[in-house]
Amino acid sequence: MHHLHREKLFSLLDDEESAIVYMKGADLMYRYNTDYEFPFRQESNFWYLTGVNEPDFHLVLDLQKQEYHLFAPKRDAQYAVWHGRVKSKEQLQEEYQPDHLHYENKLPQVLNEIDPDKIYCIEEEQAEFIEEFERKLPIDLDTLDDAITHCRVFKTEWELDQMREAARVNNIAHRAVLDALEPGKYEHELKAIFDYHQIKNGLMQDAYNGIFAAGENSAILHYVENNREVKDGDLFLIDAGYECNGYASDYTRTYPANGKFTATQAEIYEAVLEAQKQVIEGSEPDAKMEDLHILAARVMMQGLKDADIVSGSIDDLMEEDIFALFFPHGLGHFLGLDTHDVGGYPKGVERIERPGIKYLRMRRTLQPGMALTIEPGLYFVPALLKPALEDEKSSKFLNASKLNEMMDFGGVRIEDNLIITEDGYENMTDVPKERDEIEKVMAD
Repeated sequence: MHHLHREKLFSLLDDEESAIVYMKGADLMYRYNTDYEFPFRQESNFWYLTGVNEPDFHLVLDLQKQEYHLFAPKRDAQYAVWHGRVKSKEQLQEEYQPDHLHYENKLPQVLNEIDPDKIYCIEEEQAEFIEEFERKLPIDLDTLDDAITHCRVFKTEWELDQMREAARVNNIAHRAVLDALEPGKYEHELKAIFDYHQIKNGLMQDAYNGIFAAGENSAILHYVENNREVKDGDLFLIDAGYECNGYASDYTRTYPANGKFTATQAEIYEAVLEAQKQVIEGSEPDAKMEDLHILAARVMMQGLKDADIVSGSIDDLMEEDIFALFFPHGLGHFLGLDTHDVGGYPKGVERIERPGIKYLRMRRTLQPGMALTIEPGLYFVPALLKPALEDEKSSKFLNASKLNEMMDFGGVRIEDNLIITEDGYENMTDVPKERDEIEKVMAD
């Protein structure tokens, strides 16, 4: 299916002069001058165009002839001893189906045969690699990045199927953690259960460092220590997913550790859930992501107001950026070969310089073929709230007595993965999020 990705790129790079795309794949990485190898994972743009998830390959696309040259490393017997069977040229040709397969040392010769007038690269380092061959040609470091990003934003059906499979397994693993959750277990025990079900179902690579956060840790947006005991009365937040053929799944759920939401936990949870429901229903072609972000914030501010945690009109709470004290991240992001996938800010689109919304990872008008996350959240972060309680402007909107009791509350985030379709959306996430369903599962 990767030939379709190359065809999409060829259609965008219709160059009148002789030009090539050059890209170098990822190398093996080692831990600080040792022979400890980090698990190999191909650079996403290279994987997108070639389907090659092996180290030390190179790619050249001849734009005039629309031909694909793949350069493989010449492996020796020692490589076979340490890393396993070395693929023959015939096996590489059959697996990756380039128009022309070469070994890496043929790169200068092939470049001389193509004799391009211009080279498209993405990184300075790749341009320097070309310069080693003393080809003093114009090197364009912008056009290719923009073109391949555009291609990756709009998924093919094959790509969406990889994401659906990652989601299918993620549904299983998340449900297994919900079944196992109880006070007395450690965060890392729940991570172990999650990882077991992913690997058991054939997915070997986590898409990002999973978050398994109990109590106050649930308010830390990228908490990865996962070493604390889960206590009775805690909220437990899990944000985790694995890849299928490089394509990510990324869900978040927040549960009561003891199986029953307290009254305050229920109020905060329902505010987030209602925001997520409204935003998901609004996720359709031509919807603007920043509008959905503001909608989520308004709904959650209403929830906090109903809980007597904030006061004042919703318009004032938004206008004075009070929402950003509780919702300090963006509503969602593109999803694909990277968890925070490329394309969130096309050329010419700037971040909105405003608390909270400036961290929105994508400012796009939604269109069919896009895949994204929807993940509103409310958090009680002392580093944000304590200064706000002492600030003359913001403190008048805050219920200090309640907030001072909630500094160790943690946070609630609920995240689903959507595909935008011609007439709305497809939700790939199938893990309980209604309060009564969560409590029922945990009671069984």
